[in-house]
Amino acid sequence: MPIAVTNPFKGRQYPGDVILQAVRWYLRYLLAYEHVADLLAERGLGVDASCVWRWVQVYSPELNKRCQPHLKCTNKSYRVDETYIKVKAQNKYLYRAVDSTGQTIDFLLTAKRDTAAAKRLFEKVFNSSSNPIPRVINVDKNPAYPAAVEALKAEGTLPRRVRLRQCKYLNNVIEQDHRTVKRRTWLAKTTAPFEALGELSKASKR
Repeated sequence: MPIAVTNPFKGRQYPGDVILQAVRWYLRYLLAYEHVADLLAERGLGVDASCVWRWVQVYSPELNKRCQPHLKCTNKSYRVDETYIKVKAQNKYLYRAVDSTGQTIDFLLTAKRDTAAAKRLFEKVFNSSSNPIPRVINVDKNPAYPAAVEALKAEGTLPRRVRLRQCKYLNNVIEQDHRTVKRRTWLAKTTAPFEALGELSKASKR
């Protein structure tokens, strides 16, 4: 159901503050959809996990768009790295760019880990007016990054003055943050931790 300009929650079974609270819980904390549904159930609201999923799909892009102008501007020292995640039992590659403080600049999910994929990420980053042109781009020893940056400089997309620095330890900020991303994707596939907590709670009452 698309969002109406005059009434964003028109046709929804629950009021807007409930929907936004559920979406916020999911986006802010490491929770699965089932976890959010259980939290709502504890407050007397019988919401199915699939309903929470639909709310997140509809309202999270709108929230991102409205919050973007109020976010702290990223700086000009980029950290770029990729990690693999499982999508429907297949390895996919999540390319991410953050600044030196760890603030997310942009990301891209691809099927391959190559120069074309790295170039697509950089094009996405540099085509956004909210991202400043970097002073330096820190990457690891993946040979795809120098080739992608050189191609963008040849095309005029990226100024020649931008420096590419291949120094692994400088990417610790983004490599550590990959763990959070992987935990979230794992939670999206299973509810085992929450179910185990429920079993422990039941056992303690016996």
